[in-house]
Amino acid sequence: MSRLILVADDEASIRQSLSGVLGDEGFEVLEAKDGAEALAKVADESPDLLLLDIWMPGELDGLEVLRRLRDGAAPLLPVIMISGHGNIETAVKAIRLGAYDFIEKPLSLEKVVVAVNNALNLQRLAEENVLLRQKVSGQARTITGQSEAVRKLRSQIELVAPTNAWVLISGENGTGKELVARSVHALSQRASRPLVEVNCAAIPEELIESELFGHEKGAFTGATERRRGKFDLANEGTLFLDEIGDMSLKTQSKILRILQEQRFERVGGSRTIQVNVRVIAATNKDLEQEMNAGRFREDLYWRLNVVPLSVPPLRERSQDIPLLVEDFLQEFGAESRGGGRKRLSEEALEVLARHEWPGNVRELKNLVERLVILTPHEVIGLADLPEGLLEQAGPVLPEGSQEASGGEGLREARARFERDYILRMLAEHGGNISQTAEAIGLERSHLHKKMKALGIDLGK
Repeated sequence: MSRLILVADDEASIRQSLSGVLGDEGFEVLEAKDGAEALAKVADESPDLLLLDIWMPGELDGLEVLRRLRDGAAPLLPVIMISGHGNIETAVKAIRLGAYDFIEKPLSLEKVVVAVNNALNLQRLAEENVLLRQKVSGQARTITGQSEAVRKLRSQIELVAPTNAWVLISGENGTGKELVARSVHALSQRASRPLVEVNCAAIPEELIESELFGHEKGAFTGATERRRGKFDLANEGTLFLDEIGDMSLKTQSKILRILQEQRFERVGGSRTIQVNVRVIAATNKDLEQEMNAGRFREDLYWRLNVVPLSVPPLRERSQDIPLLVEDFLQEFGAESRGGGRKRLSEEALEVLARHEWPGNVRELKNLVERLVILTPHEVIGLADLPEGLLEQAGPVLPEGSQEASGGEGLREARARFERDYILRMLAEHGGNISQTAEAIGLERSHLHKKMKALGIDLGK
């Protein structure tokens, strides 16, 4: 899709002349006859560059339009000022307000084309610079883990990302499908362009066309202004269709043609808009089973499933849990009281490794965040874990206990030692939980959890 240029000038002949020469150079051109219309079209159409006349009728001259753009309406939009009454003072003021260039009338069309290309090239370099900073700062995250499944997935991402091939990501809820999609985009040739996400499960069927393709003002009740759709916003970038398996058959048929042709009209509009997007889709469903059941279109499946990527559930990569925990502890460390880093004891990590994690990585991340917030001390131990995790894991051995003899395993010996020690201390204090907890240096609630984990029941 060609870059979109907005020409704002009160002289129709100037607008027509600029539209003609820029159109010949391959740009798509919109026109505005005054400042108010220019601001409205910037909001509606998100042009890539604005050619803005300084002297225009009405309350908004070119300098005021530029000031409003820089104050928040479109702070990064490249603006080239044009004027038939130029002077050094006006030019300096425009540049200080953030204009890229200042061109005097009568216009040299060749100079205009050069200035437009230079401004767009500078904008592209700025976008690439932002992307590089994000990668350096770690915002473009990779998949954490050293398990065979994760190493294979990372290798596949590195192979497919530089291409324009469409990708279908499958995996259970919470496994990190969105992170995989972002990794593919970040390593692609489209990384400097947008990654636009569409949650297919969250959009009502009657609004899907408006959401994906946009709509014109007055297209339906409530359409009070023109709105660009997700396809339009993702132009030259990546469109991420999350939970594609939750789309209705009617919606699937609507989207299939657009995916194939990459051209559409906004709802209520007649202008054909052509885009160039790479599509990454994700699903937590088995789409082949969905096809067999008649709930997913076969032609759409084969259109999306160019390169399949499967994200393993956490229970199949439990050896990655310590690395994931370390990542999350680092992420949430600044939010803990005092801003200090916390760590999990080996016992606590052992319990996490035994858990089935039905919510996968998302469940683990939520747990670590909760532990960082609610644990007052530096080391997060067994007593700090939720009771449900301790019950599922069964008895866990304390660190520093003595190894038993007679062929007994280290884990069993440690658990037996700790259980015997707590039972002896309880007996010495007549079964009083509070006194026992004080004697062995634990909080009362922590001793209760430890007793439960070790199967100690004073009622028996």
